[in-house]
Amino acid sequence: MTERIHALQVGAPDPELRNSPIVAAQALAEEPLCYFNGHAYRHDQFVCSGSELLRCARGVWLQEGTCDPDNP
Repeated sequence: MTERIHALQVGAPDPELRNSPIVAAQALAEEPLCYFNGHAYRHDQFVCSGSELLRCARGVWLQEGTCDPDNP
């Protein structure tokens, strides 16, 4: 990934709140939204969880890279 993506920092998943699975492979569900700590996100929306960049892909989070500005 060569271009910088600005994504909302959401922190670590809270097991007490609704969260969609985070997967490394392209195993996609068919849900219209992803959830992170009880908040809904649209397909192709990015968030940062710590230094990890995640992308919503039809109901699951895909690991897309890093949010660390010192290690893009």
